[in-house]
Amino acid sequence: MDDFKVIGIEDKEIIEEYIIPSDERDCDLSFANLCSWQFITESSYAVMDGLLVIRFAHPKWGHEYFMPMNKRGEADRAQALQVLEQLAREADTKQEPLCLRGVSPALEEELAGSRLGNFNFVKDRDYFDYVYQRQDLAELKGKHYQPKRNHVNKFKREYNFTAEPLTQQAVAECLEFEASWCRVHGYEEDENILNERQAMVYAFEHWERLGLRGLVIRVEGKVAAFTFGAPINHDTFGVHFEKADIRIDGAYSAVNQFFAASLPEEYVYLNREEDLGIPGLRQAKLSYQPAFLLEKIRAVKK
Repeated sequence: MDDFKVIGIEDKEIIEEYIIPSDERDCDLSFANLCSWQFITESSYAVMDGLLVIRFAHPKWGHEYFMPMNKRGEADRAQALQVLEQLAREADTKQEPLCLRGVSPALEEELAGSRLGNFNFVKDRDYFDYVYQRQDLAELKGKHYQPKRNHVNKFKREYNFTAEPLTQQAVAECLEFEASWCRVHGYEEDENILNERQAMVYAFEHWERLGLRGLVIRVEGKVAAFTFGAPINHDTFGVHFEKADIRIDGAYSAVNQFFAASLPEEYVYLNREEDLGIPGLRQAKLSYQPAFLLEKIRAVKK
């Protein structure tokens, strides 16, 4: 019997009771992302033997699952393996293999030696998350960040700007700016960008209930950049959206730094998500000196 429930805004308290205490920093576990991208991922969840199991749709394998976790944010391996065995039996009846996503290298080793049977492990660099020390991005200290500091300082010198928290009152302006950004970059018909906009609109419509925080920069009174995100766990904040006017020198560097500096100190890390294999985006993310790349391996049972 399928006991999974489609994730909705009303499930925030239940799901975050498991995820927030955890050390899981995967951007896909942000409740804001689980809801905003539900139209693509078909995210759902179940509580099985006291463990939270999150499931996504997958075009090839039918479904894929995150490792089950308890309310302490831990995955009791023995208990979790029992739950996965149950899911594997159910998957067999549907002629789809058990598929786990977001598997860490340590968990890969554990699964390879588990009683669950053989797995194929698939690693895709394009989907590794970039995780940074929040303080590094807020202060931009040291020689590695000299080019970033120069960009921000030039922005401060040359533009009459304001930087303030993004609230629902600024939503219409931000959506208009994002539409203009798409036109400038020639992305008006790009499917990925259209999906991103749909997720963004959902986030804006449920801003407070999702617990989102953001920042908007205006130059001469007009939006020049905005960004927003939400907590992933107790010490990691996910930056889910960021847009800036490339015609304004330093706008991207400025919104990045200002937002990092505005976040509470409890967030030690910022997860700025993956680069999707886009060369320019990869170069930009690497230039900010990530603390580490969060490897996310897919394990598919043979």
